[in-house]
Amino acid sequence: MPRLHFDPELLPVDSLGGEEAIASERLMADALRARFANPPAWSPEITVERLVRPMDTTLTEAAVLLPIVLRETGPTLLFTQRTAHLNDHAGQISFPGGRMETYDGSPIETALRETEEEVGINRRHIDVIGTLPEYHTGTGFRVTPVVGIVQPPFEIHADPFEVAEVFEVPLSFLMDGMHHQRRTAEFLTGSRTFYVMPYERFFIWGATAGMLRNLFHFLRA
Repeated sequence: MPRLHFDPELLPVDSLGGEEAIASERLMADALRARFANPPAWSPEITVERLVRPMDTTLTEAAVLLPIVLRETGPTLLFTQRTAHLNDHAGQISFPGGRMETYDGSPIETALRETEEEVGINRRHIDVIGTLPEYHTGTGFRVTPVVGIVQPPFEIHADPFEVAEVFEVPLSFLMDGMHHQRRTAEFLTGSRTFYVMPYERFFIWGATAGMLRNLFHFLRA
């Protein structure tokens, strides 16, 4: 599968999402569970990623876990940075997850299995509270984002082949539209605009940022 040969960190910021931050009380565990149990009417933000795959490509089923960790200082989201040698999304920031296998009974099973394999968090620590709309990536995946609440304490045992680093970002930072940047890259086949959410030395962008935007819209609807 072809890769995008550009550095998104060097691109100028076109604009910001700009929406108000979601109130902190709406990011607590009980409020999150209630939102997924009784979802509002809302519309996902559709991102078309066509520049690195033919239009007639059959999409590969995949799932990721959006792990909301209940820290004493406030909820966080856990991410991985992928190792540089991987074929898909090498070096990028991602959620734990991967392609569905034939023995997975559902996207939820895929997300829980992949999370345990990639970062070592056992599913007994994870309370799955719902899913978000599928996200289609430019590298040919149909991804189901599974949202789970993770209760510490737990240990991280990252797979060194796939995961270079595991880190957490405050959910309140990510659920603030002023931290959502739009940047545009130009290709021979046209331009591609995507969201970027820089946090400290980490650069969250692409499909991961797109799924975060949909979580943001869902929680603020």
